[in-house]
Amino acid sequence: MKVDVILGLQWGDEGKGKVVDVLTPNYEIVARFQGGPNAGHTLEFEGQKYILKSIPSGIFQKDKMNIIGNGVVIDPALFKQEVEALESSGHVLTDRLCISKKAHLILPTHRLLDAASETAMGDAKIGTTGRGIGPAYTDKVGRHGLRVGDILHNFDEKYYKAVERHKKELEKFSLDYDLKSLEADWFAGIEKMKEFAIIDSELYINKHLKDGGTVLAEGAQGSMLDIDFGSYPFVTSSNTICAGACIGLGIAPHRINDVFGIFKAYCTRVGSGPFPTELFDEDGQSLRDNGNEYGSVTGRPRRCGWIDLVALRYTIMLNGVTKLVMMKSDVLDSFETIKACVAYNINGKETEDLPFDISEGIEPVYVELPGWKTDMTKMQTENEFPEEFNNYIDFLETELEVPISIVSLGPDRAQTIIR
Repeated sequence: MKVDVILGLQWGDEGKGKVVDVLTPNYEIVARFQGGPNAGHTLEFEGQKYILKSIPSGIFQKDKMNIIGNGVVIDPALFKQEVEALESSGHVLTDRLCISKKAHLILPTHRLLDAASETAMGDAKIGTTGRGIGPAYTDKVGRHGLRVGDILHNFDEKYYKAVERHKKELEKFSLDYDLKSLEADWFAGIEKMKEFAIIDSELYINKHLKDGGTVLAEGAQGSMLDIDFGSYPFVTSSNTICAGACIGLGIAPHRINDVFGIFKAYCTRVGSGPFPTELFDEDGQSLRDNGNEYGSVTGRPRRCGWIDLVALRYTIMLNGVTKLVMMKSDVLDSFETIKACVAYNINGKETEDLPFDISEGIEPVYVELPGWKTDMTKMQTENEFPEEFNNYIDFLETELEVPISIVSLGPDRAQTIIR
């Protein structure tokens, strides 16, 4: 069988968790393939709200296996918090969650290095969540990382060797820290991780596929945050695009089938970095308020703007998207007029291609469309969509050349229309 991939097409926060949860009944395995606990996937159903950071979003379907893949970096302390929060809500996870031996660990000293480095950059800071993801990936690439499988093999020696190396790096910064208190929670997290199956996930997944099984690969962040193709250097530390699923799970490219690309009906961004369609007016504030645009992990207010079709065409191309999923359509319910950026004007020249540098000198070229001025949050079928909303969908499908297969009309699992 093949692997379907679900990922974000913008700067993250597109609503991937909800869609994974909705699609999970069609698959036997859900596997996260990259990112760390800076990724907050929010799910709402049956009057409850859950925020997942490292655990795949298929975890609420009791008969499905969920895998944290080798491309993910895991903070054991935060993992323990996440597991215990879910267990306190009545969700037993040990029979439906596995962890790859090759996933890398975020150490307490990675978090210290992240915070110190970001502070030292001053006004040029990237805007990280400070959770140690960048330093953990740096150690991975530098061949100094600790992996989950190391927990089972001479772990103390490997851990303290890494810590001593990090302490020398921390000497460059004027930073007071209490490593002992951080380590207490971290080692408790290590013990919690041992309660779960720690597996050779690439073998597990490929055997499952060979036996005719189904897999949904879940990405984190968004394609415009990809380390290679995003708005560098204001990006995350992993490959967030579809190709990252192959590396992050150990599957061959020919195993990829459908690619679900998720985008908001407008656009948001958290932290620093370029954002050509960002709004600083009442419309921008309305998008933030209507969409509750505050980070599910950090609580930071998100920057908001109109949809950017130049960037979307680019990420659709990179990912080979076969089906589009439009989230938060209802956030636009109250707007008289809706704008969509169809091209960039750069130094008097118009282009539909994403340039190498989008940090300055870009003037969005907008098309205006009439709003629908209708509350869509209680609609159950697309037959109820107002004409203006159908026109917006038709416009986007023409511009992006990919069908919009799913439309979300609110945060709850039930507020989802399959077209």
